Amino acid sequence: MHLRNAELFCDVVVHGSFSKAAEVRRVSQSAASQAVHALEKRLGAQLIDRSKRPFELTPAGSIYFDGCQQLLRSFEQVEEQVRRAIGQTKNRVRIAAIYSVGLAQMHDYVEQFQHLYPEVMITLDYLHPDEVYQRVSENQADLGLVSFPKEDKDLTSILWQEQPMVLVVYPGHRLADQVSCEVGDIENEPFVAFTSELVVRQKMDRWLKKAGVHVQLIHEFDNIENIKRAVEAEAGIAILPQPTVSREVQDQSLKIVRLEQVEWFRPIGIIQRKQKSVPDDVVSKFIEVLHENPANFSSAHRETTEGSASTGENSSSMDAFSFGPLIARE
Repeated sequence: MHLRNAELFCDVVVHGSFSKAAEVRRVSQSAASQAVHALEKRLGAQLIDRSKRPFELTPAGSIYFDGCQQLLRSFEQVEEQVRRAIGQTKNRVRIAAIYSVGLAQMHDYVEQFQHLYPEVMITLDYLHPDEVYQRVSENQADLGLVSFPKEDKDLTSILWQEQPMVLVVYPGHRLADQVSCEVGDIENEPFVAFTSELVVRQKMDRWLKKAGVHVQLIHEFDNIENIKRAVEAEAGIAILPQPTVSREVQDQSLKIVRLEQVEWFRPIGIIQRKQKSVPDDVVSKFIEVLHENPANFSSAHRETTEGSASTGENSSSMDAFSFGPLIARE
């Protein structure tokens, strides 16, 4: 029970949101909140300062978060060793991804794959970009999903998506009702950005410099969820990949504005190890699903869901899909 609560606590921190963590673990938001509260009660210390928006870790929370990450990593490694010992590795796809590829979209791909191949287990870990590369290089993941992919002597990559970068503002912002605007319209605006070690931030700095636009850097986050929460709190504006804000746009908590006269995109690539002598059939099949249009998945999902509901049975795909510990973030 403590391990499960620790997982939920890490999810809440990584996603910067109780509701997002609950969505990832497929539990209610109340369950995620209760898990963190149970840990705080057991430790006799507040882990999260909920009075701030986005919320922040307390000093005790930072210590506990770092320790839980190490614990969950070790637990995952032990499970991997056991699976290898009993030979349960052939019908499994291990995916490492940066979080900002889009949680809802990844669910669609995973559920479609499980609909087609219910016997295959999928493990999906959301990690810092550097750790995605490390997992794939060390054969701890079969494939990785990263932004601005790079190849080396051990890794190869193929383009998966090119996501348009859009201006993201809160509903009351002066540009919120515009469909598009010039880049110069955000001159001197309070700006919420990624932290400087991330490639997407480095690209953004170069893009703005080339456009001759200066912004006031207010906050930096390595978590895209925290960037969105900060914009919702009217701390500033941001420029983000359009698919990553689809949920907020639908909920009307954020607005997107297309940037005129520039073509800024964030490429997402699929990375794999080069030295695999025999292609993994199930991994190849998953990559095929990744290249399909998610809009075509809905009817199959609906039929599966309705069938399960009518028989009172749980979907096998749900049993064969798990999230690993969310160890880091982008």
